Amino acid sequence: MRTPMRLGAAVAAAAALGCLLLAASAGAAPIRGFVGAGGARVAVGPNKAIPFHLFPASNPWNADVSGLPVDAKSQQYLASIGLNTGLHPDFGTVWDGAPNGIPFITVHGNQAKVPVTFDYQDESDPGPYPIPRNAPIEGGAQSTGDRHLLVLDVDHRLLYEVYDAHYDAAHNRWHAGSGAIWDLRSNGLRPDGWTSADAAGLPMLPGLVRYDEVASGQITHALRFTVNSTQKAYIYPATHYASSDTNTNLPPMGLRVRLKASFNTSGFSRPVQVILTALKKYGMIVADNGSSWYISGAPDPRWNDDQLHALGQVKGSDFEVVDTRSLEPAVPNVYAGRLAGLRAGGTLRRWGCFADPRGGSWSASVQWGAGGAWQTLALSSDKRFHLVHKFAHAGRFAVGVRVTNDHGSVGGAQFTVVVHARR
Repeated sequence: MRTPMRLGAAVAAAAALGCLLLAASAGAAPIRGFVGAGGARVAVGPNKAIPFHLFPASNPWNADVSGLPVDAKSQQYLASIGLNTGLHPDFGTVWDGAPNGIPFITVHGNQAKVPVTFDYQDESDPGPYPIPRNAPIEGGAQSTGDRHLLVLDVDHRLLYEVYDAHYDAAHNRWHAGSGAIWDLRSNGLRPDGWTSADAAGLPMLPGLVRYDEVASGQITHALRFTVNSTQKAYIYPATHYASSDTNTNLPPMGLRVRLKASFNTSGFSRPVQVILTALKKYGMIVADNGSSWYISGAPDPRWNDDQLHALGQVKGSDFEVVDTRSLEPAVPNVYAGRLAGLRAGGTLRRWGCFADPRGGSWSASVQWGAGGAWQTLALSSDKRFHLVHKFAHAGRFAVGVRVTNDHGSVGGAQFTVVVHARR
């Protein structure tokens, strides 16, 4: 597949905490003993059914784009990707001796976390990550490809994703190219210019075609796909580019396409119809460099590869590029993390960030709870802020952060800090 060019903003390694990572003092509140609709505790393991939505309904991955206007440059973008090239399912049963697709594994909140080291440490969330020793790697243990590894903590609703994963048995840890941790109960993004496990700085699991969804009769989110050449640019919700080409007819990372409403799906098998219906309603997002029109999915022995290959009958000319500007947040979308727990006299330390494609300059402030005054926060060029505060006394404190852009639009976030008395 690809070797992405990591061209995001360089930041000091000492300040490498991504804004989606919850600091050690800020443990995410688990959904204790999460159970599915049938009352049974969620099954965990490789490629298991996920009984809840990934990200809130308001997240761009879950947006119905069937009624949005066509982008003014739709034809140019599609021509650069390939008008006569057919879709290709980059997933299925087995290929070249390994499960075909991008696998994932679900774990419970008590899964042991292990250290992970990264080649691109300045744009990776340092962890540790709850990666089981037997976690499936894309392409298999001997793969020389992208070697993505995805872990979903179903109790805390946290998604851990790494690129180019290798297990270091000598040190009982993992090594990877890059990694990202996603809070699935928020709409937070990576900082501007940051990669993730994906070249576009996007999460991967929410964009996969999963067998359990197709078997249920519907996919309720956008899909992920690759193109041969991308532009040195990204649009919301992507945060990173992986190209040096400034040709504006090439698709930027984050570009969204949808299957034309007029496309006749009646001649396809039911599983393929489910996929095509999702492409009409939710579309698919350019997430990486690779072969054009390759749709990503999770492997499963129950796929029918012959049925999936019928997707090749759908050509690039059957799509249109969606103008997604209306999906951009109307006010700064601020993320500051979840519940934090401290002892009296302890110091909260965590990073937060915000997304605001419509703004040009910003100011930020924080209120540490208990009726205190708002204090100015420093902002970095990649739209991050560092929260550091000592809580001297026990109690519950509602911490608020607000960001104002040059248009006067204000966005905010709030989380609770529980400070326990000293022992």
